[in-house]
Amino acid sequence: MDKNINNNKSGKTVVQPEEKEIRTSFSLSKSSGKQLGERHWYVIHTYSGFEEQVRDSLKQRVESLNLGNKIFDIIVPKEKQIEIKNGKRKVVERRIFPGYVMIDMIVDDESWFVVRNTPNVTGFIGMGIRPTPMSDDELKKVMKRVSAEEPQFDVDLRAGDLVKVTDGPLKNFEAKVIEIDESRGRVKVLISMFGRETPATLDFLQVKKV
Repeated sequence: MDKNINNNKSGKTVVQPEEKEIRTSFSLSKSSGKQLGERHWYVIHTYSGFEEQVRDSLKQRVESLNLGNKIFDIIVPKEKQIEIKNGKRKVVERRIFPGYVMIDMIVDDESWFVVRNTPNVTGFIGMGIRPTPMSDDELKKVMKRVSAEEPQFDVDLRAGDLVKVTDGPLKNFEAKVIEIDESRGRVKVLISMFGRETPATLDFLQVKKV
């Protein structure tokens, strides 16, 4: 439990004097856009590599401080990706935004203070100390990636890159990437053959960046 936060016998949070001074510096009336005091999704910044630890710590604090009516969900947004390494495909789960955690909450002095003072949290995303809620469009895009059943390819290729064909009838030819289809795991290239450039569509596994 936090050093300056205690629960009295009635179950209410008791704020120590020095803590009150910190909390009163956070003015809910200065928010813009969506109103603070309403339930929204927010983003908090953490030290990289501590995202899961922050999530778990916050969940424990929510339970111990009886804040389930203000902090509803905490997630580290991740998505499935197909990683190609050493010529093999492997499905891995990766953080969409390293160093960030999403939290569904009602922001007031108490909930803000608890989140902001959780170890390894560096702050809310917003103007100064005022959290800015995620827009509906931002939230939909992130949740779509999180809930996607089909993993996406994670390949370090860009249009214009030079690659070498490693498999198939065009093996050992060098080519230039002109188009990438991540959803199908294919890449369109131009290969110099017989004095002219010939387009070809290959699987990600068939090429290697030069």
